[in-house]
Amino acid sequence: MTLSGVLRFGRYAFPPNRLGYCGPPDHGALLEYVASGEPDRGLLELARRFEGAYPYLVLIAHANGIGDPFDDRVVAAYWLGNSLLDRVGPAQLSELLTERFKPVMAQSDFAWLGSKLDLGARPHHNFHVFDIYVRAGLMRDHRAEIALVPMDSCRISWATVASVCGDELVVERCPLVLADGKLALGSPQTKTVTWRAGGRSLFEQVQPGDDVSIHWDWACETLAAKDLDALRAQTSRYIALANTTI
Repeated sequence: MTLSGVLRFGRYAFPPNRLGYCGPPDHGALLEYVASGEPDRGLLELARRFEGAYPYLVLIAHANGIGDPFDDRVVAAYWLGNSLLDRVGPAQLSELLTERFKPVMAQSDFAWLGSKLDLGARPHHNFHVFDIYVRAGLMRDHRAEIALVPMDSCRISWATVASVCGDELVVERCPLVLADGKLALGSPQTKTVTWRAGGRSLFEQVQPGDDVSIHWDWACETLAAKDLDALRAQTSRYIALANTTI
């Protein structure tokens, strides 16, 4: 078990887990593990029960000859993006998507999803959000603004910290918007997100000027320049990919 990798996975998995959206029910244990920075087999077992993300990690690791799905490089590839994604072939991703989604999707919908593989889709979390988690076709519907809310919350985004206010951060972040019927990132807006609860936080220190990643209104970690660049690039890539079917 790669300690840094499984802890990093927990940072990104906790925000939706606490809302009951994915993973096992004991989100308190997940936060305790991450906040303490002392993982053991218990954290590994919790992480393996995230049925949405874990298969993607296994796929990325296998395609790159990495034995541990929670290797930090693999975890970073899925949530943020790095060169490991480029070594996952379309056939490998197709096999995974077929196993997971074909039984529960209409044939036409699955064919639509398969078309994204021909256009360069890779197993990045934001691909899952923009093209699987919320159907891109819904953007033609009058309820599109409602669909944008969970899509914008679920994607991994980035923000710059303006101020630290106890357990919350005031940040500047570009929201997901519809522009001329297409997905886009809007102008920066001030937003308040959580970074700590009950004295427990997903990372140790934060200060104004830091760039942080955001998932379901929680700050997950401070971002190094290379990770920020990768997340920006992958987000642009998968917004463009989603727009091909909007």
